[in-house]
Amino acid sequence: MGASYDPDPIDIEVGARVRLQRKALGLSQTVLADALGLTFQQVQKYERGANRISASMLVKTAKRLDTTVAALVGELDVARPPSGAVESLSKPGALKLLQAYEALPNSAARQALVAFATAMAMPHEDRPSNETD
Repeated sequence: MGASYDPDPIDIEVGARVRLQRKALGLSQTVLADALGLTFQQVQKYERGANRISASMLVKTAKRLDTTVAALVGELDVARPPSGAVESLSKPGALKLLQAYEALPNSAARQALVAFATAMAMPHEDRPSNETD
């Protein structure tokens, strides 16, 4: 039986960048997998950092995603994103939420969305009560 291991944080970050770029281009895991000669399960494992992406596969992936290897490995970051930012944006729905935020017409609408999301993220016991006496 094979030994289990925790994915390397670098593999997780590279996978998260692959996922972000794939989603930004509107590609499914299946479309990317077909272009790379992989199964969509292999792409899933790369994106989670469960499997390491070889150098040759990283080059092929960057070309298909219209980016560079440097961008996928985080070498183009002028300022490092806050800890966990790349991983947070790789979660399902996060990129769509950010795109919706950016599309809002004014700062009042953006502030309202942030207030709503912040309230939804609060633990239930910390939420303000809407009950009237």
